[in-house]
Amino acid sequence: MMNAQDLPSTRPYLVRALYEWCTDNGFTPYLVVRVNEAVQVPREYVNNGEIVLNVSYDATSGLHIGNDFIEFKARFGGKPRDILVPVHRVIAIYARENGQGMAFPLEEDEGVPSDITSPAAEPAPAGENTDRAPVQLQSIDGHAGQVPDKKPPRPPRPPAGGGRPSLKRVK
Repeated sequence: MMNAQDLPSTRPYLVRALYEWCTDNGFTPYLVVRVNEAVQVPREYVNNGEIVLNVSYDATSGLHIGNDFIEFKARFGGKPRDILVPVHRVIAIYARENGQGMAFPLEEDEGVPSDITSPAAEPAPAGENTDRAPVQLQSIDGHAGQVPDKKPPRPPRPPAGGGRPSLKRVK
């Protein structure tokens, strides 16, 4: 009988599903990656041990979201770079336009001591629990988990009375 530790991770499947949801709905998928020595990204773009990557079709070339690694080519500062991200280092995927997505707990690397970090990565402060629980992402405007209304609000009615009706062209 298999226990939970023996089962394959659901993370790559959820990342692929949310990537597909973003692209199907015209959103820009962003990945948040916790950087360590196993993550191949331009270190000059790493901030607080994390990097946010635009993985849209327009921003990448040869994108492959596998069960173990996400790999693609992308330009950073005009220079093409090969990007290689172990899937277990992905801590979130979300749509840039509305913040909808999913965050994941950070999994420890097997066989790699957790105190080894890249020069650009900062270790977690002492006493901080690095096994994060899933969190709700919030959009920039602060409306977490809310789906924008399908219909825009109605414009105010013009004042009643005199005047000839006119049409206003809206582009």
